[in-house]
Amino acid sequence: MEPARPTAASTARPSVLSLNINSRSGLYAAYMPFIKNGGLFVPTPKTYMPGDEVFMLLQLMDDPAKLAVKGKVAWVTPANAQNGKVQGMGVQFAADEGGVAAKVKIEQILGSALGSNRPTHTL
Repeated sequence: MEPARPTAASTARPSVLSLNINSRSGLYAAYMPFIKNGGLFVPTPKTYMPGDEVFMLLQLMDDPAKLAVKGKVAWVTPANAQNGKVQGMGVQFAADEGGVAAKVKIEQILGSALGSNRPTHTL
């Protein structure tokens, strides 16, 4: 009998993504306030699956500090998606200190723009 092989999910370390959002409009287009704990759309040509764990180093606006945020892929926009949508994924922030800090910081930056109905990269 052949020994059981570990699955990719049990051995894979979370991908590390570096994301720099340097404009309020870019942040608005990427932020997902409708997801529990908040989240961001991350443009990427790499293939991810819903449920994949990721680790983001997030730099917002002119702040030199990077936020370390764990998250999970909530949804994926494949290459050549309808309506010219950008290829990437929606990442839900983890319900830990890093995720809460990112959500609070983003919502402070966006302020009243959160109620807008301008189009975004999200669903």
